[in-house]
Amino acid sequence: MTSNRAPTAPDAAVHDAAVHDAVVLAGGAARRLGGADKPAVRVGGRPLLDRVLAACAEARTTVVVAASRPTARPVTWAREDPPGAGPLAALDAGLRHTSAEHVVVLSADLPFLDEGTVRRLRAALDAGGADGALLTDADGRDQPLVAVYRAAALRRELTALTAAHGSLTGLPLRRLTGALHLIRVPDPVASFDCDTWDDIATARARIREHGHVLDEWISAVKDELGIDLDVDTGVLLDLARDAAHGVARPAAPLTTFLVGYAAARAEGGPEAVAEAARKAAALAQRWADEETAAGADARPDAG
Repeated sequence: MTSNRAPTAPDAAVHDAAVHDAVVLAGGAARRLGGADKPAVRVGGRPLLDRVLAACAEARTTVVVAASRPTARPVTWAREDPPGAGPLAALDAGLRHTSAEHVVVLSADLPFLDEGTVRRLRAALDAGGADGALLTDADGRDQPLVAVYRAAALRRELTALTAAHGSLTGLPLRRLTGALHLIRVPDPVASFDCDTWDDIATARARIREHGHVLDEWISAVKDELGIDLDVDTGVLLDLARDAAHGVARPAAPLTTFLVGYAAARAEGGPEAVAEAARKAAALAQRWADEETAAGADARPDAG
């Protein structure tokens, strides 16, 4: 899903700590991937770009700096001038479409980033007087493209760099971050980025590990179906187990489908799913109780 809606004017910014925008830089050359279209490379069945967009779903405005393409979530498109002018030029182009006090800045190659990590970064920034908060990787290195910044600080330093160098073309990110007071948040998983095909292979393998595969699959299905609903998957799994054991194995998927359908008919959210699951689980328990009672009645010494 794409959008070319006009940005909110900067002077109309809402200075609310809960409001933030996001800028995703997705126009790199991906030389270490042989020039492949890195944002479109799939991990867990989803393009890397869509995975990152899901992580910043709480942003009021999300700007992607790259050539436009279909995306799972609505975004505003921007482009640095000239294209390929580097990360600072791309960041500057993206910021021109934002108006919030805080801006989440991300690269488009972060397969394990999620909304919780973005919230942690925002909480770290809100708790102090710094210009930004960024993740550090497993080796303790700064990851300035997994960060949240005060927009005013970014604009101030970008303006200064433009004045000093004539343009932002080709300037490295450290020219910007070196002038900022930053809070560092260690996270070796969420900071993992995919620069090489080996990195892609590592990411694809990790999401299939036992502790991750179910959450990854549910997230992928929700994105594919356009569902933005957080439910307690444990409740649904318990229901599937009860239906399978108390009724018949094929009852498990059919029952969970009917629970979802009932919640949708009720036009409800997570609470409607939980209530429908509770009713279905109670029914499955009654079935199981009847089977147990029937078995007891059939014993030779019954009665």
